[in-house]
Amino acid sequence: MLKENKIRQMLKAGQPVIGTMVSEVRSPGFIWMLANAGFDFVFIDTEHGTYDLSMVSDMIKVARLAGISPLVRVPDLAYNLVAQALDAGAEGIMLPRIEEREQAEKLVSYMKYPPMGTRGGTSGRGHTDYGSANARELVQHMNENTLVILQIERKRAIENLDELLSVPGVDVALMGPFDLTISLGAEKPTDAAVEDATQKVVEAGRRHKVASGTHVHDPAHALSWYERGMTMITCNSDLGFFSAGAQNTVKALREGIGTASPQKQEQKEEVASLQV
Repeated sequence: MLKENKIRQMLKAGQPVIGTMVSEVRSPGFIWMLANAGFDFVFIDTEHGTYDLSMVSDMIKVARLAGISPLVRVPDLAYNLVAQALDAGAEGIMLPRIEEREQAEKLVSYMKYPPMGTRGGTSGRGHTDYGSANARELVQHMNENTLVILQIERKRAIENLDELLSVPGVDVALMGPFDLTISLGAEKPTDAAVEDATQKVVEAGRRHKVASGTHVHDPAHALSWYERGMTMITCNSDLGFFSAGAQNTVKALREGIGTASPQKQEQKEEVASLQV
């Protein structure tokens, strides 16, 4: 039985979905933990991440079994990167650094079977959970259930929003706040210039019936954009979870036993020696 893309259905209905991103953790078990935590989707990052195709494939399999939607951020617009992730079972692809309409058109083409696109056909693999499907049902189902995501993170993309989001087949415009901050010459993602550009994405999404979303590390920041109309909310990452959890644990233990870390103790001793 071919699997329906629940988050695509929810986004099309205007309902919010929440997810996160992984780029360092190599254990597929961590994906299951994210599913148990209640996330709707997870981005497997192959742009900045350390994963090869076999790792991505294993993570996708576990995600599908655990009930969390596996999405892949590809590093570049190349047919093999898109098709291999989809054949492994990814339910959506996000293309970073997009700026021009032609890029969006190519992404849609790579992700959809004819007549909508140019994706090559295969069955009995990850995208069909290793079951069979005839050509007609495969084409219809996959063309209706692959989520096409444009990552908006360049000044040029903001200028071309209407051209990008009017491409047939585009489902989501998801912000990359840090890269957009760099592109706009700002200092931080909460600067007015970045916030204003992000609001333009929400408004363009409404005009073209394309869902908008963002990826931030602070839940309060994420919720502020949900209140302004975003529905694909991506928050934090594997690195963020581990870093915050480790820091909070060590802080609680250090405070409880009244000792500083060895590094801080050394710093205090160095300062004291300079003052003598």
